[in-house]
Amino acid sequence: MSGLIGIDWGTSSFRAWRMDGRGEVTGSVTEGPGILDAAARPGGFQAALERALGDWLAEGLPVIASGMITSRNGWIETPYLPLPLGVSDLAGGLVRHPARHGPMHFVCGVIDGADGPAPDLMRGEETEIAGHLAQGHHGEDLFILPGTHSKWATIREGRLTGFRTVMTGEIFALMRDRSILGRLIQPGESDTAFLRGVETGGQGGPLLGRIFLARTLALQERLAGSEIADYLSGILIGDEIARMADAIRAPVTIIGRGDLAERYRIALAAHGTSARIAPSGMAQKGLWRIAREAGIV
Repeated sequence: MSGLIGIDWGTSSFRAWRMDGRGEVTGSVTEGPGILDAAARPGGFQAALERALGDWLAEGLPVIASGMITSRNGWIETPYLPLPLGVSDLAGGLVRHPARHGPMHFVCGVIDGADGPAPDLMRGEETEIAGHLAQGHHGEDLFILPGTHSKWATIREGRLTGFRTVMTGEIFALMRDRSILGRLIQPGESDTAFLRGVETGGQGGPLLGRIFLARTLALQERLAGSEIADYLSGILIGDEIARMADAIRAPVTIIGRGDLAERYRIALAAHGTSARIAPSGMAQKGLWRIAREAGIV
């Protein structure tokens, strides 16, 4: 085959890349239905894929996909692979599934502590980590992948050895959109309010008590309505970093969307930890690396 189609298909997002025989991107699609939207439309996932990538599919290129498309709510539920795990394990665990245009290759999820009291799961982030490892780094690293469910992942000698999920992004959205805290929020951005929140988040006491300060300070006019959202975001990210401080024993790399990655970098710096932000495109590079390792291309 002369190339590859790689897809990062999430709950509410769809990204795809057409790659040539060297893994160079020759086309990209950055908008499309997430898995919930695709499943609800006529024809389901197959029809959604054909609408988004019909011309590419007609070329007969192999297709590899990762993310929530491999979950219970997705096209096919793939198993969770146990740790420790490297790119070769992800390649060896690919699940092949027939489709109208040809076979799909789905990347498995990953599980940490399967038999313990606190198992943890990821789908999609393992591919982004594989993309970073494809750049040739094989030392010890801590990867932070901010998002709806942030991941803190430890890498040793090119293998994923452990991770922990923190629901920071989802809780922020719920508090902003569905709780009494959001009633006072007004449009606006404030880096100062964010850092003020990071400091509050790093303090002791119940997190839910510190979160309520976003309301009490606003009612006392000590926090402007345009500052509330950033202050609340700072509290949650600051608390996450403070509670995960024991994990910071190696160089820190942040993989994720630019604006959110920068927020984590700033919050980490406020806690005395320097971090680098990985270049964009880690999911695409990870899909290519896994496909090459599996012999698909």
